[in-house]
Amino acid sequence: MKIKPIESAPEQALDWYEAGRKPALATVVETWGSAPRRVGAQLVIAADGEMQGSVSGGCVEGAVMIEALEALEDGKSRLLEFGVSDDDAFAVGLACGGTIRVLVEPVGPDAMPPDVLKNLVAHRAARTPVAYVTGLTGGAGHLALAPGYADRFRMDRSGVEEDGETFVAIHNPPLRLAVVGAVHIAQALVPMARIAGFDPVLIDPRGAFGSQARFPGETILEDWPDEALAAYGLDTRTALVLLTHDPKLDDPALHQALASDCFYIGALGSKRTHAKRVERLTQDGFTAEQIARIHGPVGLDIGAASPSEIAVSILAEMLRVLRQGA
Repeated sequence: MKIKPIESAPEQALDWYEAGRKPALATVVETWGSAPRRVGAQLVIAADGEMQGSVSGGCVEGAVMIEALEALEDGKSRLLEFGVSDDDAFAVGLACGGTIRVLVEPVGPDAMPPDVLKNLVAHRAARTPVAYVTGLTGGAGHLALAPGYADRFRMDRSGVEEDGETFVAIHNPPLRLAVVGAVHIAQALVPMARIAGFDPVLIDPRGAFGSQARFPGETILEDWPDEALAAYGLDTRTALVLLTHDPKLDDPALHQALASDCFYIGALGSKRTHAKRVERLTQDGFTAEQIARIHGPVGLDIGAASPSEIAVSILAEMLRVLRQGA
């Protein structure tokens, strides 16, 4: 059985619920060994037997569907445990198997209340980090917003709490990267960032730089950076990298960034260039604490020389700040 994973399980469940199709959500809550899917992976099952998503890549979906259909009959959640054999794991691309626990929750008042599901989907649409919290032994789930579960939000880590009875599913917005300056470094950074899970956008009013010939298939905004970023929106899951060396482009973008909650701000330039940047921003009324958010010179100090190496150092610093907060 081949099941394609989806990243929109709550949205699919809500669509089916509003269409009267009585859905249940199955979520991986714990794993041991080389389980095929990570904690938080979800499968949506409708009462008519249709499934979307995956909790094991196809190893146990059939059994989960049977349990889900029974859960839909009585409206109660179920905690299931499966051992994935080495042969089954190999069939979905892993060298060895493991054990997974799966929580099945029918959408209903005694498991996943419809209002909670609707609010979860609304938070996801608004790019608001939100956690879905529920008991493994039954009861209705609820939502929790940041700053609660700060470590889990920072690490994108769903899991069972220390009490062994509470599961926290982290729903972070997708990571984004705004790059100001369609230069050589950007040509390396953008595809690297995409591989690392970021959705990048390029901003450069100079059409000769930000062309599809140089960045095939990428989203390119030919606007002034401050206007583009104001429309784009900088939030807690967005990184900003400035690569132009030109204060006319970089400084307006920094004004937007320093007034936002973006998790990372990096600006290309030498220590001397950054000192001048700090002086200008100070004259513009920004505090030392605000300016200290800027990583300049940008990137980890790994002796990077070529544009590609500099891109590696920038991406590594972005990930360090995302995961470690510094």
